[in-house]
Amino acid sequence: MASATAAATPEVLAKPAARVLSEALGDSVLRADDFRGDLAITVARKAWVEAARLLRDHPELDYKLFLDLCGVDYLDREDKDERFEVVLHLYSVSRKHHVRLKTPVPGGDPTLPTIIPLFRGANWFEREAWDLYGIVFEGHPNLTRLLTHDSFVGHALRKDYPTARRHVLKSPREMLLKVPEGSEDLLINIGPSHPTMHGTFRVQALLDGETIRDAEAEIGYMHRNFEKMAEERTYWQIIPYTDRLNYCSSFMNGHGWALAVEKLLGVPAPPRAEAIRVILSEFSRIMDHIIAVSTNVVDLGAITPYFVMFRAREDIYELLEACCGARLTVSYVRIGGLAQDVPEDFEARCRKALAAVREVWDAGNDLLTRNIVFQKRFKDVGVMQKDEALSWGWVGPCLRGSGVAYDVRKSHPYSGYEQYDFDVPVGTVGDCFDRYLVRMEEMRQSIRIIEQALAKLPKGPVITDDRKVALPPKSEVYSNIESLMNHFKLVYDGILPPPGEVYGYTEGANGELGFYVVSDGGKHPWRVKVRPPCYNIYQAYPHMIRGGMLADAVAIIGGLNVIAGELDR
Repeated sequence: MASATAAATPEVLAKPAARVLSEALGDSVLRADDFRGDLAITVARKAWVEAARLLRDHPELDYKLFLDLCGVDYLDREDKDERFEVVLHLYSVSRKHHVRLKTPVPGGDPTLPTIIPLFRGANWFEREAWDLYGIVFEGHPNLTRLLTHDSFVGHALRKDYPTARRHVLKSPREMLLKVPEGSEDLLINIGPSHPTMHGTFRVQALLDGETIRDAEAEIGYMHRNFEKMAEERTYWQIIPYTDRLNYCSSFMNGHGWALAVEKLLGVPAPPRAEAIRVILSEFSRIMDHIIAVSTNVVDLGAITPYFVMFRAREDIYELLEACCGARLTVSYVRIGGLAQDVPEDFEARCRKALAAVREVWDAGNDLLTRNIVFQKRFKDVGVMQKDEALSWGWVGPCLRGSGVAYDVRKSHPYSGYEQYDFDVPVGTVGDCFDRYLVRMEEMRQSIRIIEQALAKLPKGPVITDDRKVALPPKSEVYSNIESLMNHFKLVYDGILPPPGEVYGYTEGANGELGFYVVSDGGKHPWRVKVRPPCYNIYQAYPHMIRGGMLADAVAIIGGLNVIAGELDR
């Protein structure tokens, strides 16, 4: 405990997680920090697994929701025994608290024990950390490439890996499964060209007739390494990249990124900007849920709900276009606020979009909810129990469908969500039908939030007046030398946040969208890790379809609403 005491204040060490780990692990707790309200505990490599177990199982802590695991490369550190860090993010639903567990990993021996026995969701995250950083997780059952291909050489997110280096895939992708010798089972590929797989992910299934005996999933077909690009861009320049994560509700991605950077800077956006962010985020959530519900039904063979429900998206797109000139990838949010104010007829446009949403919601509900064929395809299919969902790291409608009432907007309100009255729907069975019902009800709750936000939409500016963060108005730049110099300096130097690290998180359409940002004080982030909701959710898909029917696999994947842009990044 001595080293931890030397590196942390008494207030930090008094926090339950820091106190429990310090008492149990002693000198293996190296540091405990609380920056911008984020508790981060660093432990020695030998205590990595035990620290994670204590966080999960200790009754005072109960960090059972696995969120994220990633690597960070500190190449410029003099102590090469701490070149890499492995960072684990966990959440306690009962305590409503996030925690960050870290451990240094030497550059000469980048090895660490796996934590898959503790958290099932760690599987792909450890594979990714090996793929992109070369960190070996001992005991991992399948430590192979995940986001890059088998012919890739090196580890792309290491700081000494050239950004422009390319590796051509020259050999066919390897088989994920093999047919047992003497078996009559059939090995098939579902995707990437199958319509339900959106051309970007693949599942290999071993079939005994119509029953799936075994399955494995493969991703990486759309991987563009958002995180490597972010290391060479300013905080502003990353905003358009966030739009390409979940492109079905792109505004929400920029909203989440801006809040993470604002947290790092300690600079809030004005009230009017926050209210507009909420309104457009909730419209984006509705649009995303419409896509999830209606396209899933198309995959099952029914086209009418798709034609009916998709109509409302056009009204929402017209609203977004009126605000910023773009429809799909909007790039409307700015750090500290918004790019510009909304049009004068903003409220009227919102009312028109709300009317369209209500109409298609009623029609979709009439077509589907009590439809006996739809119920038979969805009820008791793809069941995910509460404890399993937490271990895999499920969030959003999928987690709430399994009976866990965790919604970031309620548990950790941001952008003024504490002002609005809305409910968090939860399921009881955890099947496809529960996940459908949760999304349908969430659309109704989003309508409630939008109406309340419109009723109390404040006047005022839509961007902060902090000139270290936001550009001065163009009228001032053209007429005032101080504003011109301010503009030049901010564009040339960029935003310069203090050194430190934060985890910013918002309730995206598919659940908790997190941005782990490490700053060294420069104009570019040292590290950006996206915590994509779909990644944890899709990882469980092969487990869900084993033992089920091939037709059920199609119903399940649509209900999970996997978006390839955020899955692969």
